[in-house]
Amino acid sequence: MTRVLHWVGVTCLFIAAVLLLVTTISSPVIGDIAILKVMLTNSSDIRHSSVTFGSFGHCVLDVAPAQTDQDYCYPKVIGYKPAAIMAEIDHTTFSRAGTATADALTNAFVLHPIACGLAFIATICAFGGIVGGLVSTIIAILAWLITLVVMAIDFAAFGVIKKHVNHDGSGSHAYYSVGMWTTLAGMILLFIGMILVFFTCCSERRNRGKTGYKTGGRGRFG
Repeated sequence: MTRVLHWVGVTCLFIAAVLLLVTTISSPVIGDIAILKVMLTNSSDIRHSSVTFGSFGHCVLDVAPAQTDQDYCYPKVIGYKPAAIMAEIDHTTFSRAGTATADALTNAFVLHPIACGLAFIATICAFGGIVGGLVSTIIAILAWLITLVVMAIDFAAFGVIKKHVNHDGSGSHAYYSVGMWTTLAGMILLFIGMILVFFTCCSERRNRGKTGYKTGGRGRFG
C-alpha cells in the first residue's frame, strides 16, 4: 500500500509539472492558451477578435480587416503592460493605480517556468528511494510555495484588467482562461503529491528501522 501511495504522489507531481508547463507556454508562445482572455465586440477595426494574455506577452486573434482572419502574437518579454494594451486596442480606461499595479505584477510571471521546472525536478528526485523522496518533498514544497505566490499575482494583475474591461460599458468581455486554471490545478496536485511522497518516505524509513532492512541508501520505491 505504501508503494502504491508513493507512486500516486509521484504521478501527482508529474501532472502538476505538465499543468504548470501549459501555463508557461501560454500566449504568446501558443496564442490560443491564455491566462486571461478578452473577447472584443466594439472595435470597428478588430471586431469579433480576442486578446489573449499569457506568461510572457499577448496575442490578438482572429483579426479580420481583410477576407482572412489573422492572428498576431507579439514578442516574448518578461514583464509587459496589459493595461496599456487594452487601452490601445479597446480604449479601456484604467486608473493610474490600476495601470501601475497590473503592469508591475507581470514582471513576476517569470515564476511560472521556475515553478514548472522545480515540479519536474521533484518528480525525478522521487524515483531515488527514501533519500530521493525526501529531497523531492523539499523541492515540491518550494515549487508549491512559488506556484501559490504566482497564482495570487495572476489573480491580482489580471483581476484589475478583468474588472475594468467588464465594467467600462464597451461590450467586451474578459474572463480567466485555461492558463489560470492549470496553475490552480497544478498547485493542488503539488500539495497532494508532496504530502504523499513525504508520508510514504517516512513510513518506509520507519519500516526499515523496525526490520533492520538495508538497501545501501535506496528504499523499496526504486
